[in-house]
Amino acid sequence: MPTTSDMSMLSLVLNASIPVQLIMLLLIVVSVVSWTFIFSKRATIKKSLAQTRRFEDDFWSGGDLNGLDQSVAGRLNESGALARIFHAGMEEFTKARRAGATPASAPTLDGARRAMRAAFQREMDELESHLNFLASTGSVSPYVGLLGTVWGIMHAFVGLANVQQATLASVAPGIAEALIATAIGLFAAIPAVVAYNRYTHDIDRLSIRFETFVDEFLNILQRQVR
Repeated sequence: MPTTSDMSMLSLVLNASIPVQLIMLLLIVVSVVSWTFIFSKRATIKKSLAQTRRFEDDFWSGGDLNGLDQSVAGRLNESGALARIFHAGMEEFTKARRAGATPASAPTLDGARRAMRAAFQREMDELESHLNFLASTGSVSPYVGLLGTVWGIMHAFVGLANVQQATLASVAPGIAEALIATAIGLFAAIPAVVAYNRYTHDIDRLSIRFETFVDEFLNILQRQVR
C-alpha cells in the first residue's frame, strides 16, 4: 500500500491491486474505443446530412428523373443514403415498366416501394452501427468502475488487519486508488451517453427525411403511370 508521501495519480494506479488494475485497463480500453466511435459516427452523420441536402436540392430542382438517376448510379458511394434509396426505387420502377407492366398496375409501384424500403433499412442499419456500443458503455461503465472501487476498498481494509494502529493516513491511499476506478468509469460513460443521445436524435431526423422522401417520390411515380 503506498504511503501518504506518494499520492500521485500514477503511483496510486501502479500500486493498486491486480483486479483493480485490470478493471482500470478494461475501462480505459472501452473509453478509447468509445471515443473512436464517437468521432467516426460524428463524421458519418455530418457527411450524410450534407449529402442529403445536396441530393434534395438536385431532386427538387425540377430536372429529369432519369438523368438524375444516371448521375446517381455513376457515383453511388459518394451520392449519399437518400440518393441510393432513390436509385433503388427508380431502378425497380424502370424494370417494371420495361417488363411490360401496364401503367396503372399495382406491381409497377409496389416493386419500387419495396426496393426503397429495403434500401432505407440498409442505410439506417449503417447509420445506427456502433450506437449499441455507446449505449452499453454509458450504462455499464459506472458499475464496472464501482466494482473496482468496492474491491479496492475491501482490499484496503483487509490490509489494515496487520496494522497495530489504524489511522486515516494508513487507509487513505487504498481508498484513493479504489476511487480512481469509479472516476475512470464515469469518464468512459458520460461522453458515451451524451454522444448516444445526440446521434440518436440526428439519425431519427434523417430517418424522418428519408421516409418523407419515399412517400413523396412514390406520389410522383404514381402520377407518371396514370
